[in-house]
Amino acid sequence: MSVRHPFPLPPEDRALSPYTGFTRAHWEATADALLCATRPYSSPRHALLTLPGARPSSSGPRSDGLEGFARTFLLAALRVAGSNGHDPHAHLPRYAEGLAAGTRNPTGERALTTDAPDAWPRIDAVRQAYVEAASLALGLRLTRPWLWDTLDDRVRARVVDWLSPALGPSPVDNNWWLFGLTVGGFLHDAGIETVRARTAIDRALTRIEDWYRGDGWYSDGDNRAFDHYNAWALHFYPVLHAHLSADRALLATHGPRLRAQLDSYAHLFDANGAPLPFGRSLTYRCAATAAPWLGTLTGHTPLTPGATRRLASGVLRHFLDRGAATAHGLLPLGWYGPYAPMLQSYSGPGSPYWAAKGFLGLLLPADHPAWTAPEEALPAETADAARPLGRTGLLLQATASDGLVRLHNHGSNSTLAGPDPYYARFAYSTRTGPTDAEPTLPDNHFALLVDGRPTTRGPATPHGQGPDWVASAHTPRHADGSALPGVRILSVTAVHGRAELRAHLVTGAAPGTPVRQTGWATTPDGPLAQLHPVHGYQGPPREATTGSTLFGPRTHTAVLEGTTTADPDGTLFVSLASLTADPDPAPVSELARTVIRGRTIEVTWRSAALGLASHVFFCPAVVVVRRFACGGLCRCAGLFG
Repeated sequence: MSVRHPFPLPPEDRALSPYTGFTRAHWEATADALLCATRPYSSPRHALLTLPGARPSSSGPRSDGLEGFARTFLLAALRVAGSNGHDPHAHLPRYAEGLAAGTRNPTGERALTTDAPDAWPRIDAVRQAYVEAASLALGLRLTRPWLWDTLDDRVRARVVDWLSPALGPSPVDNNWWLFGLTVGGFLHDAGIETVRARTAIDRALTRIEDWYRGDGWYSDGDNRAFDHYNAWALHFYPVLHAHLSADRALLATHGPRLRAQLDSYAHLFDANGAPLPFGRSLTYRCAATAAPWLGTLTGHTPLTPGATRRLASGVLRHFLDRGAATAHGLLPLGWYGPYAPMLQSYSGPGSPYWAAKGFLGLLLPADHPAWTAPEEALPAETADAARPLGRTGLLLQATASDGLVRLHNHGSNSTLAGPDPYYARFAYSTRTGPTDAEPTLPDNHFALLVDGRPTTRGPATPHGQGPDWVASAHTPRHADGSALPGVRILSVTAVHGRAELRAHLVTGAAPGTPVRQTGWATTPDGPLAQLHPVHGYQGPPREATTGSTLFGPRTHTAVLEGTTTADPDGTLFVSLASLTADPDPAPVSELARTVIRGRTIEVTWRSAALGLASHVFFCPAVVVVRRFACGGLCRCAGLFG
């Protein structure tokens, strides 16, 4: 790929970094370029950074200006702290002036006004300021010898006064508790308000303990939201705090959890460097690499140093090569370029700069093996993979021949109101994105058509899993969010290689209710998607033109249609699907032979594997038996009970 970046980068080093060509110098140059590009958008005394964007966030322009300041400050802090105070571009003096100006007369006003162009919003008046307090506190903690310790006593007192409300209970009951922990960590480290700071730290750690689900995975609150917030928040803040505090007891608890999470999370990155576009806040982009860097920084990682750098540099290069930085060197709200459909209302023009967390590796010294060891291949490049991600209801599927990663969702739900394309689909991949919301045809979706309108997927409840399958149940909903009374859909995905078996048992629906199964939404230059009817559907799939995804403005999606029957035990719908970047792939129908006998689905996968172990689960309702052409047998049940 021939690419012109918006700022100069050092020469590639393919001997040290055979996969990406990137070295520590590329990370330093990128950090400096991103920071310098934002300078023209500073307020008169640098306290607010009001970046260009199509719209402000729901918190208003003044909060957005604070967000721009706080998140770029975190990037500057990592850059300078990682160089042991060396600051050739004079980043820190600008932020020192901004700290003084922003805290002089904080305001409850959300709008920007000419009489207070530098004033920060108060934490008690603008909730988003609570979030940004964490970036400010972490940046101050990292740069304490070169910034905090040099500030005037009056400025430090004002900063403490501004930060102090963040030591109270979190206004949102999710990962936000960790913002108070981060503020408390800085103040406790600096010997300020130590009792309140310790209380904030302990309170946050106690709260997130309720959400730990094992195998390295947290839910983001009292729910079933499993996404990238595990990497850039729920592990990031407590583990980094433990590291900076030299708290061995805390690290002994949270370090192994981080390692367990990385054991699965590292599989979610494409061979081309793409992280998986699943969940919310995807505009943070490179923040997805925060956890891998943190594992190396603390020694709690299953990855070798060379594999860690290959993963992180792969992500950085992936985005830089595809226009994630504009011609002016700014990070727009989107994935590659601007893309409004993937945004949340809380996202503002400064939001993308939480990509700063992905630069955590700069805290590793230049002679650390993470910077000096040769790059090593990603998991997606070395072997096919099929594995559940702990008890999240998520199933990983990856193929080494094309380096493509897919994620099948049977248990992670959005924390936001209404159907969310970035959680509600049954499948996601590193080279496709969910189609935009209505009226666009949703991809990877199974719906009943009620009065001509498709149902949405209600919250998914896990219904079983195995080494290469996962199942869930949900109650479909009308477009207005109300549930279809008495209707239930039990679903299972089983995978092998690039092939997917998708099965749905519909109970409680009126006979003759139309149903619709969609496949992957692909762009003209993207991978090839296939969808094949096995049982319950009428005729071959039709191709539908669908709307934009974060990979491009035009997509096509295969569609299967059928109707429910009068069977009191429900109607079963089964299909085979595939997504691949391999050249000239065989039809997915040739990858498996499927036989339906009552409520038993017998699948014989075409495979060259030998010696596959058998495992059997019992359920009296529906049994899925998977056989392999080489003679191996694998039976899973408990899917439709």
